[in-house]
Amino acid sequence: MTDSVRAFAPAKVNLTLHVTGQRPDGYHLLDSLVAFADIGDHISAKNADETSLTVKGPRAAGVPTDAHNLMTKAAHLMDSERPVALSLEKTLPAASGIGGGSSDAAATLRALAELWDVPMPDASDTLVLGADLPVCLAPGPQRMAGIGEQITPLPPLPACDILLVNPGVHVATPSIFKALGSRDNAPMPAQLPVWETAADLADWLSTQRNDLEPPAVATAPVISDVLAELSAAKGVLLARMSGSGATCFALFESESPDIENAAKSIAARHPEWWVQAGKLLNPA
Repeated sequence: MTDSVRAFAPAKVNLTLHVTGQRPDGYHLLDSLVAFADIGDHISAKNADETSLTVKGPRAAGVPTDAHNLMTKAAHLMDSERPVALSLEKTLPAASGIGGGSSDAAATLRALAELWDVPMPDASDTLVLGADLPVCLAPGPQRMAGIGEQITPLPPLPACDILLVNPGVHVATPSIFKALGSRDNAPMPAQLPVWETAADLADWLSTQRNDLEPPAVATAPVISDVLAELSAAKGVLLARMSGSGATCFALFESESPDIENAAKSIAARHPEWWVQAGKLLNPA
């Protein structure tokens, strides 16, 4: 048994997000193609005499270090009696539509499973931590349906570069759903294609939607500025918002020199924005 473990908490990207209904209890039903980027937070877990959480990094400000943090809740879910010292290096913006807190919690579960040599909890048991937890447990291409509990692993996606941009505004997910015009929209096709290239993937994605993008833009118009910047970049294959916002993404061909040029150009024009270039992750 090892004494300490590190884990990566990658950004979750909703390549599509179709709102397909609403349950009587108010939860919305979704159909989403989810991928992960090699951009994210880093966590560590170490056996200790008492449970603690320390947070550092460029996005540490405002992140709770008490029992309200999902990492602490994840440790309690794993074993409420065993103390652990947790550390988070926060680089992803919080509450930004890329699953930062959920990914941190899922990474905590993976780290503790290794640290304590115990099984991971069932995906259904992690829903108490949030609807994004099940899809974050095993980062890779997945189809997420229901309220987040229906997870279908998918074949690897084509090699693809991705640019993430967040304008630094907070949009509350409940208010975005409240502003949604239609809650009974078409899902993705029952059978998803197998995409051979990044261009194939982007072309197909362009026929799909993020149903939360219009209400998010209406709530925070700066999102449309981000999308305009990304869409105008040389070499971009597709630009769209992720989740309920405000982070947007653009897809590029793998190893494209255009992505670094776009990142530098956008960051120079908007130094207050968070801009990160990376790649989509596929299972090892």
